[in-house]
Amino acid sequence: MLSSPRNLLRCLVVGGLVAVLLAPGTVARAEPTPAELTQRIERTSTELERVVESWNKLNEDIKANRAAVAKLTARIGPLERQVAQGRADVDRYAVTAYKTGGLTTAEVLLRSGDRSVLLARLGTLDQVARQREAQVADFGADRQRLVDARTRLEATLTRQAAQSRELAAGKKRIERDLSRLYELRRQAYGRATEKPAPPTARPKTPAVSGQAGVAVRYAYGALGKPYRWGDDGPNGYDCSGLTLAAWRAAGKSLPHNAAMQWNATARVSRASLRPGDLVFYRGLGHVALYVGDGKVIHAPTFGRNVEIRAVDLMSPYGYGRVR
Repeated sequence: MLSSPRNLLRCLVVGGLVAVLLAPGTVARAEPTPAELTQRIERTSTELERVVESWNKLNEDIKANRAAVAKLTARIGPLERQVAQGRADVDRYAVTAYKTGGLTTAEVLLRSGDRSVLLARLGTLDQVARQREAQVADFGADRQRLVDARTRLEATLTRQAAQSRELAAGKKRIERDLSRLYELRRQAYGRATEKPAPPTARPKTPAVSGQAGVAVRYAYGALGKPYRWGDDGPNGYDCSGLTLAAWRAAGKSLPHNAAMQWNATARVSRASLRPGDLVFYRGLGHVALYVGDGKVIHAPTFGRNVEIRAVDLMSPYGYGRVR
C-alpha cells in the first residue's frame, strides 16, 4: 500500500534529521583526533628510530674497519722492508761466502793451509744465511697474513659502502617520512616541533661527583635541545648521540648506537643504578642517561626535545654502567 502524504513527509523529515545528525560524526571520524595523531606519531617515530640506530651502527662499523685497515697497512710496511732487507742480507752472505778473504772457492780448495779456517768461516756464513732465510720466510708469511686480512677488510668496506649508499637512499625516505611526521605534529599541536624549554624552566642539576657527575651535568645542559637523527651535539641529539656526548665530556668513549653501547657497558641491576648509568629500552633500540632520583634524561624522538622523565617512561630492557 502506498504511504499517505503525511507518512511520506514524516519519513523524509526523520530521514533528513538522521542524516544531519550523522554527518558531523562522519566528518569528524574522517580526521584523526589529537590522541590518534599522537599514537600515529609514536608508531612512526619508533620505526624511524630503528632505522636511525641501524644507520649509526653501520657508520660505527665502517669507522672501525677503516681504522683496522690503516693499522694493518702500517704493519705491512715495516714487514715489507724487513723482507727486502733480509733477502739483501742473504745475497750478501752468499757473495761473501764465496769471496771470503778475496779468495774464490777453487783457491780455498787448493790452499791446504787456508782451507780449514776458511771452510769454518764458510760454514758460519752459510749457517747465518740459512737463519736469515728462515727469518725472511717468517716475515714473508706474517706479511701475507696481514695482506690477506687487509684484503678481507677492504672487501667488507666495499660491502659496507654499498650498504651506506642504500642507507643514503633510505635517508631521503626518512626525510620524507619526517616531513609527514612533522605535518602530523602540526595538525595535532599547532607546530611541527616542540618549543625549546627556556633556561629558567630547567630543573636544578644535582650534585654528582667524578666522571659520572660530568656526564650528568652535560645531559642537564642538553635539556630542551631538539632531537636530530644521527647527531651527537652540541645543537641536537638522537638517543645514543646524547649518551655518547655526555660521557665523551667525561673522557669516556662510547659508540654511536644503543645496542653497541649495551655491549660496551657493564650490566647492573635496577636496585644498584647510579647517576651516569645508561638505561636501555625497546629491545636496545633506545637509550637514556640515568641522573638519579628515579629519573633519566633522553632524546625522545623526531620533533621533540631532550627531556627529563621517570626511568619507567617505557619498560626498561636493562641497565649499563660505563667502564
